[in-house]
Amino acid sequence: MTRARFLLLALAWLVLPPVQAGCDDPPSRGVIWTGCEKQGVDLRGLDLRGAVLLRSDLAGADLRGAKLTGADFSLVDLKGARLDKARLNRARFLRANLTGATLNGALLDEATLDNAKLRDAQIESARLRGASLYQADLSGAVLRQADLEGADLTRATLTGADLSEARLASAVLKAADLEDAILEKADLTRADLTNANLLFADLSNADLTAAILVNAALGDARLEGTRLDKARWVDRRLCEAGSVGTCR
Repeated sequence: MTRARFLLLALAWLVLPPVQAGCDDPPSRGVIWTGCEKQGVDLRGLDLRGAVLLRSDLAGADLRGAKLTGADFSLVDLKGARLDKARLNRARFLRANLTGATLNGALLDEATLDNAKLRDAQIESARLRGASLYQADLSGAVLRQADLEGADLTRATLTGADLSEARLASAVLKAADLEDAILEKADLTRADLTNANLLFADLSNADLTAAILVNAALGDARLEGTRLDKARWVDRRLCEAGSVGTCR
């Protein structure tokens, strides 16, 4: 082997991480598990702040109550995983698969879930203030009483999702698909629903004060008792103060 070839191989070894990194390392703060097989692992209540779990398989894992602030779950398989009451502030779930996962009561403030799969996930009473869910798939997800104030749900899919009594004040739902979604008693004050699909959605008794509904599809949507004070209507009209159920 020539010296030049040896140096190139040595450099590659130093620069390129192995396909599976640190898989045998014990769970701890800042642990790096890359491409690891961890299906069904029990991590309840552990401190894994800043952990990197990129491309790992954690399907069915138990992470209830774990401290995971700033952890990176990008491209991780978390199908059916349990993350109830986990601390996931500023965690990253880029393109992660959370289908059927439970995140009830979890803290996800400023978390990044862009393009994540959350179909049929249970996210009841979770806190996602300022979270990014761009193009996330939340079809059939349960987000009852979840706090999504200021969250970005641009182009998110929420067909058939249950958002009853959810807090979506100042949330961005531009071009989001909310067909058949349940938004009964939801707080949508100042929310941006420009170009959103709200066909057959249940918005009864919801608060859309100062919300933006320009070009939104509202065919057959339920609006009984819905507050529309100063809302910007589909045709760009500004609804009068006291508008309820219809834009006056």
